[in-house]
Amino acid sequence: MKRIIAPLMLVLASAPLVVPTVPAAAQQDQSDLSRVNAYIRAVTTMTADFSQTDRNGQTLTGKLTLKQPGKIRFQYQKGVPLLIVGDGKALTVIDYEVRQVQRWPIGNSPLGALIDPSKDLSKFGKVIPTDDPSILSVQARDPKRPEFGTITMIFKRDAASPAGLQLYGWVALDSQNNRTAVRLTNQRYGVPVDNNAFRWTDPRPRGRSAGG
Repeated sequence: MKRIIAPLMLVLASAPLVVPTVPAAAQQDQSDLSRVNAYIRAVTTMTADFSQTDRNGQTLTGKLTLKQPGKIRFQYQKGVPLLIVGDGKALTVIDYEVRQVQRWPIGNSPLGALIDPSKDLSKFGKVIPTDDPSILSVQARDPKRPEFGTITMIFKRDAASPAGLQLYGWVALDSQNNRTAVRLTNQRYGVPVDNNAFRWTDPRPRGRSAGG
């Protein structure tokens, strides 16, 4: 299981992202990046099912819960003792099997692009051309910190979804070229989400209820 979750954890822990401007088709790229920004600002809440697949084809599933600004929860399937929670300030990875807690500022993570409406994607993302005009692919990485790898967010153009986009998932590559793909299904927008969804129980000795 550790080999499956490690690449996603590396992506969560990345440093702030800066990507050079790509001159080719710059005007269209900026339009698409603006559309992604509009999507992020339009999504106040979202729930979805997710499947996470590593390079060996091993898959974990779970439920994603998002609430702007800055709150996100990855609840893995039964039997996987891992929880990832963003409480608006930091991303926390809780491993209940080894009673370990790791925490990073949301601003130091590529996922900040999805859960911080104040961010300007044009400053740290670039559009990746695809063969399918209905797919919009945006890559984010920190060229000064290649050890943190790359995240590529994938959207489907969908007029019925916020800002005309549906978040399909993302692909992460770590510095060893280990690939982890996350795919979303059953996306629901604007659903009631209680702030208690972003609380967690500290598994460490003398643990306490955390996240608030």
